[in-house]
Amino acid sequence: QVQVAESGGGLVKAGESLRLSCTISGLNFGDYAVGWFRRIPGKEREGVAYINWGPANTHYADSVKGRFTITRNNNKHTAYLQMTNLKPSDTAMYYCAADRLMTNVLRGRASYWGQGTQVTVST
Repeated sequence: QVQVAESGGGLVKAGESLRLSCTISGLNFGDYAVGWFRRIPGKEREGVAYINWGPANTHYADSVKGRFTITRNNNKHTAYLQMTNLKPSDTAMYYCAADRLMTNVLRGRASYWGQGTQVTVST
């Protein structure tokens, strides 16, 4: 059974940093692309960052480019989202998702999703 577990969310002030973790069990992690998404209540889910099974292949939403970095450690079955210079507009529930195909992750149609971790950025 595949399990996706996000962690690392919390309450921070604007300008501070957080690192989210996404640990996935029950599959061969190294064969899967991973994406981070976020949802603000009342708004559509937004794709934030994506990484293919090869760590050099990453993509970012314009809203986070230059502030967020996605990485992965295949030995630990974990992907990370390092978030710096956080803004109140980054406040959202953050979700991790995985799929064998990067295109599915990019389209928000990944096979496996976590329950999310809340990030709140105060002024």
